Amino acid sequence: MSTTSFAKPNSQAPAAADRRFELLLFRLGKKDGSDQQELFGINVFKVREIVVAPHITSIVNAPKHNLGVANVRGQLIPVVDLPSVVGCVPQTGSKIVLVTEFARTTQAFLVDAVEEIIQMEWKHLQDAESSGGGLVSGIARIDGDVPNSRLAQVLDVEQILRTVSPQPQSEKEDHSGLPDIHLPEGSTILFVDDSAVARLLIEEGLKSMKLKHTVAKNGKEAWEKLVALQAEAVAQGKAAKDKVALVLTDLEMPEMDGFTLTDNIKKDPRFAGIPVIIYSSLTGTASEGHANSVGADAYVAKFEPKELRESIRSTLAKRR
Repeated sequence: MSTTSFAKPNSQAPAAADRRFELLLFRLGKKDGSDQQELFGINVFKVREIVVAPHITSIVNAPKHNLGVANVRGQLIPVVDLPSVVGCVPQTGSKIVLVTEFARTTQAFLVDAVEEIIQMEWKHLQDAESSGGGLVSGIARIDGDVPNSRLAQVLDVEQILRTVSPQPQSEKEDHSGLPDIHLPEGSTILFVDDSAVARLLIEEGLKSMKLKHTVAKNGKEAWEKLVALQAEAVAQGKAAKDKVALVLTDLEMPEMDGFTLTDNIKKDPRFAGIPVIIYSSLTGTASEGHANSVGADAYVAKFEPKELRESIRSTLAKRR
C-alpha cells in the first residue's frame, strides 16, 4: 500500500479577515448517459490522508455501498464506495481512497481520481439544498466571481454516511434526573447548520431539553435572523440578548461560515452579551484554536448530546 503526500492546512488561527478554506477536488467517474465527469469536493480539514490501492476485505452482509474494511497503518477502517453512492461509474480503476476524520469517527471513501487542493473564500460556496442537492451541501465556484467559473459539488458527508449505514431508531436522550436548563424568559436558542441530517439531530436534542429554538441553514441566514430579532427587540425597548439566549453554529457552511458568523457577532455591539457555541464535526486543536480566535464561548464536537447539554448549561450559567 502506498500513500500520497498530503499536507494539512496551516494549523495556526487565521486572522479575523481571513475568510478562506481549502477544498480537495476529486472525480468519481461518469454518470449514465453522460460523457462528462463532474468535480466533487471535501474540506481538507476532514481528510487525514490519501491512500492508493489498499486491500479491502469484504464484510458479510455489509450494507449497500459499503465495500468492507481496509487496514490502514494498523487501523481497520470502513470503506465507502462513493461513486456508487452518487450514481457514477469509475473510469480509471485506480481505487484511490480518502481517509477522513470528523465527528470523532474515521472512515474512507473510494474515489476515481484526485485532482488538486484549492484555496477559496466561503462566500464562493453556495447553498445547494434549495436546488435539491440531496447528498450535496454546497456548490463551490472554484474560480471565484469570474464568468463561467468551474463548479464543484461539496458533499454532505453526514448525509452520505447516514445513507450508507442507516442508524437504528434510537431512543430519545434521557434527561430525567438532570437539572433543567432555563432560558431567559422570552428568548430562544438560534442554531445554524447547512446539513439537513445535522439540523434534525440538533433539533431533536434541543426538544428533548425542552429548549425553545430557531433554525437557520447557513451563516448568512442566521445573521439576517439575528438582525431581525435585534430590530424587534429595540422596538420593544429591549436588547438583542433578551431575544437570543445563545447562538449554536456549525463551521462549514455556504455563503457565510461559522468562524465569520461568530466574529461578526462578537464585534457588533448590538449583539453584546450573546454567547456563541460552535458545534462542529471538525474536531481537533486547530479548529478549536480558530474558534477561540474569533471569540467563541465554547466548542463542542458533533454528535455528542451529553457534551452539548453541558456546554449549553454552563454557557448560560456564565451569561447570568
